[in-house]
Amino acid sequence: MNILFITNTRIGDAILSSGVLHDLVERYPEARFTVVCGRLPQTLFAAVPRLERVIVLKKRRFDLHWFDLWRQLKGTRWDIAVDLRRSFISFFLDVGKRYVIGPANDAVHRVQHLSSVLKLGHLAPPHVFVAPRHEEQARRLIPPGAPVLALAPVAAAAEKTWPADRFAALAADLRAGPCAGWRIALFGGPGDDAKAAPLLAALPGALEVYGEPDLLSVAAALKTCAAFVGNDSGLAHLAAAVEVPTLALFGPSDPIRYAPFGAGARFLQAQNRDIAGLSVAEVAAVARGIIP
Repeated sequence: MNILFITNTRIGDAILSSGVLHDLVERYPEARFTVVCGRLPQTLFAAVPRLERVIVLKKRRFDLHWFDLWRQLKGTRWDIAVDLRRSFISFFLDVGKRYVIGPANDAVHRVQHLSSVLKLGHLAPPHVFVAPRHEEQARRLIPPGAPVLALAPVAAAAEKTWPADRFAALAADLRAGPCAGWRIALFGGPGDDAKAAPLLAALPGALEVYGEPDLLSVAAALKTCAAFVGNDSGLAHLAAAVEVPTLALFGPSDPIRYAPFGAGARFLQAQNRDIAGLSVAEVAAVARGIIP
């Protein structure tokens, strides 16, 4: 049995869609899976059970990337095709059952919208499959020891980034209270270490998890942490997906649709949607609520 799963190009969206894939993996234990995604989240699916391959969709002018994809898929009989991109490519393939996501619904969380594609009748919370090799790498990134407070101080845009000096003040506040004796780990993507340099200087001895290209190793490292506080970013979604108590800080984005999803996930949005308007006291008060 062959299942085709077409998901998003951005890391956060791909993570939010992972619950739909998990539902398919559980429901069809004999199936083999082909995942189509963008370049950034491609490592996210490397440990999916019975994975046939991950196809990276490389954008081309005039939407020619869809033709490139069709040429790679057309020779296979697909028992099920799930298209979360609304590309309708499945109508030009040999497909048994096809599920194509409907128009976006701004009134509901993205997970609820994605779950509707399979008409599940329930929500499919994000789920990230991690292999032993990723857990081994996580032990190198976060050696065993005292509990860890994970901070992700960088976001894709300046307007989504809480000031670094406030992250430093937050860390000091929490370590003087419920996180006494804890270690700090700073998480970020390739190149984020330069942006986080002021925070690194303010937190000597902090563990640095920057530039790790494998998202599943990052997920495994996050899973070892006791709590996570960060900007609205893919890392916040990843922390929530591996069930770490998570607080995401929002500026202009819409948390009703895009807040990290999970039982232990919370968000805090500045009243005027200016993330710089969030005070250390406000964030610390909510963060104390997620500390185990």
